[in-house]
Amino acid sequence: MQDANKTIVTEFILLGFSNFVTFQNILFNVAVLAYVVCIFGNIAIIILVRHDPSLHTPMYFFITTFAVLEIMFVSVTIPKLLALLVQTSKTISMIGCFVQMYALNALGETECFLFALMALDRYLAINNPLRYAAIMTQKFCYVLAVLSWIAGFIISFIPTICTILLEYCGPNEINQFFCDLSPLQNLACSNPFFSNLATQIAAVLSVVFPFITIVALYTHIINTVMKIGSTEGKQKAFSTCSSHLIVACLFYCTVIAVYIRPKGSQNDKFLALMYIVVTPPLNPFIYTLRNREVKNSARKLIRHLL
Repeated sequence: MQDANKTIVTEFILLGFSNFVTFQNILFNVAVLAYVVCIFGNIAIIILVRHDPSLHTPMYFFITTFAVLEIMFVSVTIPKLLALLVQTSKTISMIGCFVQMYALNALGETECFLFALMALDRYLAINNPLRYAAIMTQKFCYVLAVLSWIAGFIISFIPTICTILLEYCGPNEINQFFCDLSPLQNLACSNPFFSNLATQIAAVLSVVFPFITIVALYTHIINTVMKIGSTEGKQKAFSTCSSHLIVACLFYCTVIAVYIRPKGSQNDKFLALMYIVVTPPLNPFIYTLRNREVKNSARKLIRHLL
């Protein structure tokens, strides 16, 4: 009799910012601007790197890979956020919710691995400059990039499947503007132990491990740079990795703020805005404004077009 009274959930309701009516118009305009800037900014980086042969190096190869990832990452979430802000209906199908959840986590985890690869690239360039060109060949860079994509999509697949297999028969309201593992696991009628365990293991493999790798590599980089005698040499060495370090710090600080702190607060969705809406459009500017080679390439391209 108890089973007969259970309701099978076929869709979820993304509450988003429905409780903040006056805030929605402002957020819509900000989200549109952020999405447009992020898309065109990253496309501009890809065009600049492909157009200028002097930028055909491992560092810029990884930067263009990151630009592609960013375009895909924001395209998974921001269009749905815009729809939630203008539509009266806040529903999303189960399939649509699970697809968004998998894509968001897979792309985010791939970014974590890519950040580690970019740190490795800078480590080899500064700590082993004589063998750098022999190690970081074009083929090796392609292999590393492909492995980061494969690792991100495989690792995120396991907790996604575990979450999909949970039974959903009760509340279907998600107090967020996108589908994510933890909110869905909290809605499940069945025991989410294995799903939670798979999520934690995936987080260690794809977030904690790359983060530790980045910290270790940059510790070695800083030690090497500090041994350089001239101030000009130190500045030149730091300038090659400062942009990546800033972008990695922005990403990890916002992600940790969302996923490490206790759940259930209204602030969760505002913190999620930081790494989904705020930081992605900043990244192209960080890579261009702090990078002399990219700025010179942009000037050349503009002169060529004019």
